[in-house]
Amino acid sequence: MFVLVRLDSRRMQQLHPRQVRLIDEVRQVGSLSVEALAERFGVTLQTVRRDVRLLTEAGLLARFHGGVRMPGSTTENIAYRQRQRLNDTAKRRIAKEVARAVPNGCSLIINIGTTTEAIAHELLQHRGLRVITNNLNVAAILSDHPDCELFVAGGVVRSRDRAIVGEATVDFVRQFKVDIALIGISGIEADGSLRDFDYREVSVARAILEQSREVWLAADHSKFHRPAMVELARLDHLDRLFTDAPPPPPFPQLLAEAAVQCIVAA
Repeated sequence: MFVLVRLDSRRMQQLHPRQVRLIDEVRQVGSLSVEALAERFGVTLQTVRRDVRLLTEAGLLARFHGGVRMPGSTTENIAYRQRQRLNDTAKRRIAKEVARAVPNGCSLIINIGTTTEAIAHELLQHRGLRVITNNLNVAAILSDHPDCELFVAGGVVRSRDRAIVGEATVDFVRQFKVDIALIGISGIEADGSLRDFDYREVSVARAILEQSREVWLAADHSKFHRPAMVELARLDHLDRLFTDAPPPPPFPQLLAEAAVQCIVAA
């Protein structure tokens, strides 16, 4: 079966079934390299590049160096329930790796995000934790932990994902100095910037970075080359990056230059 897609006002282009499946593969995982697509479909790199060129011209995919992702707005994140399902296995792998690195008896700030919520689940066996969070989902997960002292930030509750944001949240965070910040992010761009969509959320995240002795970022592979409107920080603000696949170019070089330890979850 061929699918018709409009490329411009003058012509129509038939999509090959492989190209339709290619879009579905990228949609499921967020982004894929050209090499990975060629291997999945058993075709040459040249064939994949032709497919990618057609699909990016049609606006169905967005290209970055070495791969493709779903086209995304720089001003609006995808829905929370969709983010919960997206790359769920990768997030759980990352969460286990982060939890292995978190020592018992330490203090943490955990911010907004579905990956940080997965980390909270993995911390339920830890002992002697002190956790500050502006994420009501994280608070709900850790509230039953008998050996975790939990502090929940005040502020405006964002109904779509139960995040707490605003100036009151920033003021609350600034009362603390913790061992480790565990943060998520919406996108990491090729200039080394860490980006998100909501300025109020970013303001809180910046305060979290300032009040933490170490900053650990948990981000699955789909976050690389993903655009977002507001710059939170840059890679050199991080101490560790936890992800589920080796980062694509140019990130290995950027991470090395920023002296960031990159941990790929097995």
